[in-house]
Amino acid sequence: MEKMMVVSGVIAALAFLPALGLLKGISPALSPELLKTLCEMGHGDEIVFSDAHFPAHTMNARVIRADGIPAGVLLKGLAPLFELDSYATPVVMMEAVKGDTLDPDVEKKYRAALGYTGTVERMERYAFYERAKKAYCVVLTGETAKYGNVILKKGVTPVAK
Repeated sequence: MEKMMVVSGVIAALAFLPALGLLKGISPALSPELLKTLCEMGHGDEIVFSDAHFPAHTMNARVIRADGIPAGVLLKGLAPLFELDSYATPVVMMEAVKGDTLDPDVEKKYRAALGYTGTVERMERYAFYERAKKAYCVVLTGETAKYGNVILKKGVTPVAK
């Protein structure tokens, strides 16, 4: 009975966590671990925002879990904080496997979340996996859309004037 009360108390405390420690202008969808990782990344480093089906732990030693949070929500939260590379195509998505189809709404949703109108590179599934292995980090999201994987290349953050 005592264990059950402790568990209930922990669950009740966790319900209030999203309201604790928030910073102005930073989406509560971005965890402290993800914010730290974004700060650690340098120009040209890449980060993968994968769908929930992606073999993240197989592909990269550094995985941040964002269970239940759609990729579009995370991308929208990071857009004001993360400069996309201007020297190379900064957005890469997985292409459909031969005989399969893409849902064009996935790319549209990600473009809108990022406020991005440039070129999106499409990459064959196994080439995408190899690139994910070299990425700085993989964020395993709660995205359930098929082919809902995207790689972002970090650019140079403008100096405030």
